[in-house]
Amino acid sequence: MDYLIFFISLAALVYSAEVIITQSGKIAKHFGMSDYLIGATLIALGTSLPEMAATISANLNNRPELAVSNIIGSNILNIALVLGLVLILAKKVKPHRDFFAKDSSWALFPVLIFVAITLDNEISKISGAALLALMVGYMLFLIRYDKEALEISEVVDDVLEDTPKEFSLPKNILILILGFIGVVYGADFMVDSASNIARDLGVKEWVIGIVLVSLGTSMPELIVSIVAALKNRADMAIGNIIGSNMANITIALGSAALLKPIELDFKEYNFDIAVMVIATFMLVFITANKMYTKAAGISLLVLLTIFLEHLGKNIH
Repeated sequence: MDYLIFFISLAALVYSAEVIITQSGKIAKHFGMSDYLIGATLIALGTSLPEMAATISANLNNRPELAVSNIIGSNILNIALVLGLVLILAKKVKPHRDFFAKDSSWALFPVLIFVAITLDNEISKISGAALLALMVGYMLFLIRYDKEALEISEVVDDVLEDTPKEFSLPKNILILILGFIGVVYGADFMVDSASNIARDLGVKEWVIGIVLVSLGTSMPELIVSIVAALKNRADMAIGNIIGSNMANITIALGSAALLKPIELDFKEYNFDIAVMVIATFMLVFITANKMYTKAAGISLLVLLTIFLEHLGKNIH
């Protein structure tokens, strides 16, 4: 039964997040927000909603292992699995955007800050606020210094192109509220069922979080990036991965810590944290040298294989 609840609540969580992105975009469009601003803010927040809901719910329910492992696992999968598949599946990856100069360094900052603030085995409320401030800085950087339209903004156009001419604000707000309710309850049920599954299998909640929960909450990024890659829209695919990883640590983990400090023996999970750091450096290296090749994609999948093999050896 717990497995059924887990997958149903996960589906509800991901679907509700999509509803929130769609309705927020329509409301913002109605009030005259530009496509670029919607793409740079609402999409960044929206794609991180599943991780944020799961992390906050887990932390408030005294399950810090699930809260943190979800974020670490999601960041590893976004780079090692999603970017790896993007580079392998795309016919030709030649982004117009210079991701190294404009984005990948921003993806590295929160990872290094995460390592620093977890040295004392706690992510305090002040640290949570600092992480959120970093995301605000990134948003301001995009809006102030990056005047070119991000391709990810085209997602908003695709979503909004079927918007009816007659706009009903109360109706859209009601649907938006229902979306948030779906996210909250979906996350709660998913966290509870994940904990029960871990208990039944005799494994740590960390393992369930870093595999099952993180894979589930990474589904939006996985689907969007793979579809974009197959349509040869590499900028959107890579930008989505970088933005999601940035938001996972700053928004999701930052919000959870701001509500309640996260206390955990992080030294016990040094290997997983190290893999996240290595994956992020590989992302920076690939974008710096414009190595958007199948060989680079294979190297990322090799890192994922090593990570999963180590996880399998230490599953109990």
